[in-house]
Amino acid sequence: MLDRIIAEEQAEVGLVRQYSPLVETYVQYIRPDKTTGAAPDGDRYFLGRAELSRGVEMMPLDKDASLKHRAIGSWSEFFTSQFLPSGFLQMIFIDMNGFDRQHYRIEYVRREFLGEVRCLVFDVDPLSTKDKKDRGRFVGRIWVEDQDFHIVRFNGAYGGSSLVSNYFNFDSWRTNVGKNLWLPSFIYSEEGSLRDKRSLNIGFKVFRAQTRLWGYDLGHARQQQELSKVLVEGSGVRDQEETASDYSPLQSERSWSHQAEDNVTDRLERMGLLAPYGEVDKILETVVNNLEVTNNLDIQPDVRCRVLMTSTLESFTIGHTIVLSRGLIDVLPDEASLGAVMAHELGHVVLGHRIDSQFAFFSRVRFDDKDTFKHFDFARTPEEEEAARQKGIELLKNSPYKDKAASAQAFLQAVQSRVKEIPSLISPHLGDRVSASQAVATAALADQTGTDKAKDANSNKAATAEEKVDKNAIAALPLGGRIKIDPWDDQLRMLKSKPVGTVAEAENTPFQITPFMFYLTRVADNSPAPLMNAAAPAPGVEAAAQMDAPPKPEITQDLPGRPAPEPRKP
Repeated sequence: MLDRIIAEEQAEVGLVRQYSPLVETYVQYIRPDKTTGAAPDGDRYFLGRAELSRGVEMMPLDKDASLKHRAIGSWSEFFTSQFLPSGFLQMIFIDMNGFDRQHYRIEYVRREFLGEVRCLVFDVDPLSTKDKKDRGRFVGRIWVEDQDFHIVRFNGAYGGSSLVSNYFNFDSWRTNVGKNLWLPSFIYSEEGSLRDKRSLNIGFKVFRAQTRLWGYDLGHARQQQELSKVLVEGSGVRDQEETASDYSPLQSERSWSHQAEDNVTDRLERMGLLAPYGEVDKILETVVNNLEVTNNLDIQPDVRCRVLMTSTLESFTIGHTIVLSRGLIDVLPDEASLGAVMAHELGHVVLGHRIDSQFAFFSRVRFDDKDTFKHFDFARTPEEEEAARQKGIELLKNSPYKDKAASAQAFLQAVQSRVKEIPSLISPHLGDRVSASQAVATAALADQTGTDKAKDANSNKAATAEEKVDKNAIAALPLGGRIKIDPWDDQLRMLKSKPVGTVAEAENTPFQITPFMFYLTRVADNSPAPLMNAAAPAPGVEAAAQMDAPPKPEITQDLPGRPAPEPRKP
């Protein structure tokens, strides 16, 4: 059995080196807090493409891909030094020098379920740590699925730290995306403890970090779907005198702008920055539809919604396409907060704020991936932002979300209050900071408060805007609170988890990194690149209502002897 496990791991290393996924690492420093126990105290961010055929090489994607962006941090901070992005990427491998029985002692512990996958658990220790050649060997625990003996999770650290390099504790997960295909998808890292007063007194910074990988099969799935479609042209003959077949100058202008939008969104999707259209986009479009219907809007062409794959909190428009980042959707507490953000962006669409029409020429979107953020910038001018703010206020006041503007204001105030603590998280790549939507929610709440004052004038029960915000309500969720990513085809799906029950004050961790526990499943399809499409939500308010219940990752219990569950239907 051990020989089989080692053989599968060696094959895994060779297989993974064929891919070049996108890799995002977000590091967050933690400080003690009297109220919540811990709070963010600075952060670092890196986004790049892995070149695994060359080891753990990374190509940074940034507006300034200089040397300072190849490392996260600064030498001016002695105790934090630099975080090397390649160091976090290395955590997708147990041992880059070779995982074998000549260098490791492997001891069986027990059986355990990770979601629906039954695993064998082993403790792993290097046989020798004195030789410098053995520095960086893995020390920890591995979980091996019991059908084909792939390692699906490993938790521990690399041993042999020195004065100039340190290894961190980490928890690395792999996801089943096809038969005999388990790919690295998420790594959680943590170092230091707020309970260790000695290290805090000398200035050591406690931190947590998450690394996400996606885009293993960029563009291929959609191309295969398009080629498999059968298109039949209609045989009916139409009288050209009775049908309008020509484009007016206005229609031509709209069509040209629409072509520019398609070129940009297609380019972003093909390089893995924009998620394919799916379940989450339909939920966002339901909110947009609610805003349009209640404001008697008939916008042509239709407003579309897409999701940026990054954790940064940002939103922007590409013509008639509204884009929200995955990180922003993750931390939104409810649908009303989403409505406030969408109202602001819809204001840009209603006012006709366009993108550069030069993107309609396909040659304008042909450039290296590393130069993406140099060519694409969808931030608006101050004048456009002010106009969209006024229009967004008007749209939100007439919407079904006007009575819940207090939660939206609480969320946006929480973002504004963390500006100095999480600057990297709220710094946009392509659009504007989400705090630009704060004025929309504030104005809607003030209008609602004024109405309440008029109603309660005789009873002296008027409430101020501040009083209408529930102090016990969750202002924002931690990162990863809403969406899960399929690392193979980049499809996004809403987390489906049980209610969390009573939340202690110390468990209220807005915008923070938390440990991640995956509910692993096996892909039912035997094809190497299956499409695991979830059922689409029903149209209407019910689809967007999934935003209202803060989810919680399911924690797998160790239940020895538990019978194997029935396979989940695809």
